[in-house]
Amino acid sequence: MNESLKNSSTNQHKWFSRTRMVQCLEAVQDLIVISLCIALFSVMVIQLRAMFYSLLPPLNFKDVTSDILFLLILVELFRLLIIYLQEQRVSIGVAVEVSIVSVLREVIVRGVLESHWSQILSACAFLLVMGVLLIVRGWLPPTFNNIDPERYFSKEKPATYNNIGQ
Repeated sequence: MNESLKNSSTNQHKWFSRTRMVQCLEAVQDLIVISLCIALFSVMVIQLRAMFYSLLPPLNFKDVTSDILFLLILVELFRLLIIYLQEQRVSIGVAVEVSIVSVLREVIVRGVLESHWSQILSACAFLLVMGVLLIVRGWLPPTFNNIDPERYFSKEKPATYNNIGQ
């Protein structure tokens, strides 16, 4: 009887271990990202069809430009999701590029002369910050090979961080 209780508790302990839970959550997260990729690809196909229809006469320059820039934003978002699936991280460079293209799309579609001066000034400030972030990102190392935060925390409080859920 006592032995069966030990076996059941060790089985529950294995089932609820931290590493197993993290692996399950990562698998669910990957499924969510894959479903987002499929949905985004479907939206890109629909947008591409709409873009071809907007190229038919009568040609509206704003609609064509808007469709092309929106398609580029979708492609960049798709690339961001693919990078996440491959490397399990969000690419800061791609996210900044998507932000820049999105703001430029809004400025181009609305028109500089038709927008209020405060909106243009805000867009310029945002683009300046994004440009600086893109430049600074180029100076940072792509991976943190020499930095291991887990080792740092485990040295600090070994009983708290190493023994939970294992």
